[in-house]
Amino acid sequence: MKLSLRPRTEPEVNMTSLIDVVFLLLIFFMVSTTFVKQSQINIRLPQADSSRVVPELPDQIDIMITEKGTFLVNGRELINNRPETIRNALQQVAAGRSKLPLTISADANAKHQHVVTAMDVAGRLGFTQISIATVNDPAE
Repeated sequence: MKLSLRPRTEPEVNMTSLIDVVFLLLIFFMVSTTFVKQSQINIRLPQADSSRVVPELPDQIDIMITEKGTFLVNGRELINNRPETIRNALQQVAAGRSKLPLTISADANAKHQHVVTAMDVAGRLGFTQISIATVNDPAE
């Protein structure tokens, strides 16, 4: 008795019915969703009589010194690095409040003289809470 082997057929998954069900669910959720129209309230805001802007006084003063010797006081770059310019900028920012904390942040490659100049100018203006920002080396 000789048995013949039938070729095996690969099973197929018919995706058509699955796609139909997904589309029906999508249509169902789109139709059943309610859209709420929010009511609009007209608000009339008061007008200011003067356009004078009151300057906001800082809580602390930051002096940043770049590698090239550029000074920034509270983020504003100074035109040069002369002590008179630094003094004028500090007086303008501090507005006579020498009790504010002052932080000096210098680039690692900045000249030591620039840091000393900033400390000297701040000390002559009466600042007593002077700190120098440092960064810990993560390798240590």
